Amino acid sequence: MPTIDEYATEFTDEPGYLDFATVAPIGEAAMAEERAQSLLLSTARHGAMTAIIDQEDRVDAAIAALLDVPPEQLVFQPSTSQALMHVAFGLTGGIALSTGEHPATTYAVARAADALGVLQATRFTPDHERVTPASIADALTSSIAAVAVSAVDDRTGHLVDLEGIRQVVGDRLLIVDASQALGVVDAPWNLADVVVGTGRTWLRAGYGTGFLALSERAAEQLVPVWSGWLAAAGGPGEERTDAVAPPVSGALAYRVGYADPTAQARLAGAAEEVAAIGVDAIRRRVLDTCATIIQLADQAGISVVSPRDDAERAGIVVIEPAAGTVTALVAALHNHGITATHTGERVRLSAHVSTRDDTLQLLQSAFTEFGTVTTA
Repeated sequence: MPTIDEYATEFTDEPGYLDFATVAPIGEAAMAEERAQSLLLSTARHGAMTAIIDQEDRVDAAIAALLDVPPEQLVFQPSTSQALMHVAFGLTGGIALSTGEHPATTYAVARAADALGVLQATRFTPDHERVTPASIADALTSSIAAVAVSAVDDRTGHLVDLEGIRQVVGDRLLIVDASQALGVVDAPWNLADVVVGTGRTWLRAGYGTGFLALSERAAEQLVPVWSGWLAAAGGPGEERTDAVAPPVSGALAYRVGYADPTAQARLAGAAEEVAAIGVDAIRRRVLDTCATIIQLADQAGISVVSPRDDAERAGIVVIEPAAGTVTALVAALHNHGITATHTGERVRLSAHVSTRDDTLQLLQSAFTEFGTVTTA
């Protein structure tokens, strides 16, 4: 079993990269899968296509292992957004989500509500920008059939209390976006009825890698509106007819067309490696690095608005300089080669296991320059 240090050396991201919450540079596991699949596709060796098709079962098993759910409850998706579209279009009734929820969820809900007229959204205000069981409970009415949350808020870095949320949601469907958590947080994912996510961020599998996980209850309640011929009963291997068959039951009903087997292989390889290393080991390393980032911000007199408690955070640190100085901070970060996300008056920094001391030194230098410029 590889160690956390051996895992970290597989990545070659350059010093200064602190934007893993947007997209994480892929490592050797994902690149090896990319090369292997490209070779199979380029040679078309006899029997090779079977290995390509087999990636679907492999990726379902790999993600299921991280979520602690049966593989048959998984279906690969090209993105979190598409997975959420499937869910939103399949819902009937009311759905509660926060006013700060990620656009992937809000757009899916809005599009489904406008198109079908059977979904009604109730927006609630988070408690000091944090989605809590109490803030959700206040929004629940008898018409609410589902609640959608992000496991980690991409703008605040807050890690929600899934156990507490499950308790207040009751028998309503709990829909969880794991995009900013899976691979760096070992959450009780099996408490959710629906889990969607991506390999683009903390699993480090690259673009085009997503998934949809449905509990048995969710599979029974959701309608596979957007369901293609590869999700039809009988499967594509059966003799083709002109008849349109109903979709299969379960998660596989949410397939549309052929998935990209190379993306599936990248996600499978990356997820298998995370499982081998252990999410807890990755989390400890990431929390330690983020603690150093928080310390550097404190020393520079820059406010940290993301959670400081380990139990409430993952790999994101959000800083907010004094009013009117964010442009100077962004310029200082740019001057020292720091890649981060700037939104409004805040800057989001996100680290992973491959974030080394040289990156932290660059960040410290950027903070020093910022302090010099703003106090001159």
